[in-house]
Amino acid sequence: MEQEGFTSQHRMLGRAAAFAVFFLLIAYAVTLVLGFLSLKSPQDPIGDPYFSILELLIVVIAPLMVIVMIAVHAYAFSETKMYSLAALAFMIIMASITCTVHFVILTVSRQIESAGFPWASLFFSFKWPSVAYTMDILAWDFFFAFSMLFAAPVFKAGRLEKTVRVLMIVSGLLSLAGLIGVPLANMNVRNIGILGYAGASIFVFLLLGIVFGRIREGSLKENFD
Repeated sequence: MEQEGFTSQHRMLGRAAAFAVFFLLIAYAVTLVLGFLSLKSPQDPIGDPYFSILELLIVVIAPLMVIVMIAVHAYAFSETKMYSLAALAFMIIMASITCTVHFVILTVSRQIESAGFPWASLFFSFKWPSVAYTMDILAWDFFFAFSMLFAAPVFKAGRLEKTVRVLMIVSGLLSLAGLIGVPLANMNVRNIGILGYAGASIFVFLLLGIVFGRIREGSLKENFD
C-alpha cells in the first residue's frame, strides 16, 4: 500500500504549517495563561490586551490547521483516506466557524456594544451565555475534536506515528469533554476542552511536522522505531 499523491509540496507546506501551528499554539497558551492570571474572578472574561492577541492568533492558526490536515489526507494510505477526508472536512468547518466568529469580534463587536444596544452582549461577548461563545465551543470542542479523532487512524506505522495517534485521541477526547460544561452552564468545566485543542494539540502538530519531514515523495511509510 503506497501513499498516493503525497508530493514534495504536501511535505513542504504540511511541515511548515505544522511547525507554525506548534509555535503559535505555544504563544496562544502563554497568552491564555496570562489572561487567566489577570482576572479578578474566574467568571470574568479575559480582557485586553490578552483578548485581542488571542483573537488574532486564532484567526491565523485555524487556516494553518486546515493546511496541515490537507497534508494529512495526502499522507494517508488509501485504506485510511476515508478517515483523513472526514478529518479534513471537520477541520474546514471548524476553521470557517471560528474565523468568522473571531473576525467579527475583532472588527465590529466593540462598535456595536458601544452603540448601547442592550442585546449586544448576548451575541458578541465571550461571557456565557452568548451566541459567539456557543459557536466557538461548537467549532473547537466538537468539530476540532472530531477532526483529531478521525485523523488518528492514519498514523500507525511506527513508534513516532503511534505517538501522534495517541496524542490526537487525547486531544480529541479532552476537547469533547469541554462540551460537558454547556448543559451544566459551567464554563470552568468547559475549560477542560482547552487542554485538548490548546494543550495536547501542541505536541500533535510538533510531531506532525517531524513525520512529514521524514517521508520522501512517492515512498512507502517507514517504520520509525
